[in-house]
Amino acid sequence: MVLWCYTGKDAALRLGVVASRRIGPAVTRNRAKRRLREAFRLNRPGFQGQMDVVLVARPAVIKAAWGDLVQELNRLAAQAGLSAVGEKFHDF
Repeated sequence: MVLWCYTGKDAALRLGVVASRRIGPAVTRNRAKRRLREAFRLNRPGFQGQMDVVLVARPAVIKAAWGDLVQELNRLAAQAGLSAVGEKFHDF
């Protein structure tokens, strides 16, 4: 997955999710977007800052284990400055 952050006067830790046709048919793209939205929703309390976040799904999102997906989201969020380093996140 790719994480983009946008800052601006009206940014408010909102989420946008994108999955192109490269991911697969509509059913597969929708599943990828649902997984990314849920991972963000469960970890949102640990995120800080006033940024709009866009997650871009990649083919690996579909087959990745849930724990790996959440770990990758948290790693990208820490790199982007959305979370404090070493903070405990939700990773069922």
